Amino acid sequence: MRDPAVNIAVSAARKAGRTILRLMNRRDSLSVAEKQRHDYVSEADRAAEAEIIYEIQRHFPDHGFLAEESGAQGNDQYQWIIDPLDGTANFLYGIPHFSISLALRAEGRMVVAVIYDPVKEELFTATRGSGAFLNDHRIRVGRCTGVNGAILATGFPFRNPDGMSDYLARFGRLFDAGCQDMRRAGSAALDLAYVAAGRVDGFWESGLKPWDIAAGSLLVREAGGTVMDYSGGTGYLDNGDIVAGNLKVATNIVRCLGKL
Repeated sequence: MRDPAVNIAVSAARKAGRTILRLMNRRDSLSVAEKQRHDYVSEADRAAEAEIIYEIQRHFPDHGFLAEESGAQGNDQYQWIIDPLDGTANFLYGIPHFSISLALRAEGRMVVAVIYDPVKEELFTATRGSGAFLNDHRIRVGRCTGVNGAILATGFPFRNPDGMSDYLARFGRLFDAGCQDMRRAGSAALDLAYVAAGRVDGFWESGLKPWDIAAGSLLVREAGGTVMDYSGGTGYLDNGDIVAGNLKVATNIVRCLGKL
């Protein structure tokens, strides 16, 4: 039986997903604003976030929120970390690869995660200490023994063009170490969910926000994987630099990234 908080998060994610898909059919007429360089917010992001917050507040009126569009509100002892539409650029271009990401942080620890792909109707869920699931089937990270032969997911530092040279150097190091291939699909939340499901062997990206990675980080850990920052520490929610995979893959990625 699912944790009640997971059930509420799933309900909120599904309702947001229906809103997003309905608006996708008229995305050419949606209002869109640029928050910063190449970082957009659409009418769909705002509508989905409002739907999620309303649904959670109905059941947990004392919980707080850290949401991409509306920021922090309420107490942080029990805080929902929300990305209502991870992959806004994909959505706006009609690329069917985006997700809704919800995580509950209780007293400083992630305890619930939901990532929902409304196009494929794939629902990734995790509860601390109880494993990770895709549509109620248990999932595990892949068994690759290192970077050599691995398929990795990543994202370009599009918000920070000054970081591109460092990024490309690290990209090259991973290929030199024998990486089989690299995927750049446009939704960090789904990248992490795919690591948890063993669809890719590892993930690395810099400059992310807590709402991009909070749910995915718990999914990976509950699927038997490891999540760390570029130094091998646990500061990824604060510094935005994240590496995920099974222990051998994640450790190998960190070693390859190194210090420039």
